[in-house]
Amino acid sequence: MSKTKKSFFERLTGTIRLDDDTIDAKEVAVEDQTANWLEEEEKDGELTVDVHQTADKIIVKTMVAGVRPEDLDISITRDMVTIRGKREEERSVKDEDFFYRELYWGSFSRTISLPQEVEIDTAEAIEKHGLLILKLTKVDKGRQTKVRVKSNL
Repeated sequence: MSKTKKSFFERLTGTIRLDDDTIDAKEVAVEDQTANWLEEEEKDGELTVDVHQTADKIIVKTMVAGVRPEDLDISITRDMVTIRGKREEERSVKDEDFFYRELYWGSFSRTISLPQEVEIDTAEAIEKHGLLILKLTKVDKGRQTKVRVKSNL
C-alpha cells in the first residue's frame, strides 16, 4: 500500500485527509485517540499579554474585547497576577453558514509571574476599547521609616 507524503499542515496539526483512502486503520485509530484526548483536556483559552516596567510600576496589557468589565476576575498577589473571564458568543448564525471561525469564545485565563514584588493595595485596572491595562506599583525595598516608641505609663 503506498502512502502519500503528509503536507506540512497535516504533520504540524496531526490531521488526516478524509478523502485519502491510503491511510491504514491503525493510523486512523491513533488520530481518533488524539482527537478524544484534546476534547477531554479542553481548558481555558490563554490570554496573550505584554508586560513591561517603568521606574516605579509594572504594566500588564492584554486584549479582552467582547468581555464586560464585571465579567473579569483579576487576582493579585505580591508576585503574581491571574486574569480570568469568559467571552460569550451570540448564537445567531448557524454553524453551516460560517466561512471562517477563528475568534475565541468561552473561558480564558492567564497567570503571570511578576519580575518584582508589587503593592497589591495600589493596583489599578483600566479597560478601554477592549484593552485591559493593569498598573502595579513596585515594592520599594530600599524605603525606610522611623518608628517612634510610645510609653504606656
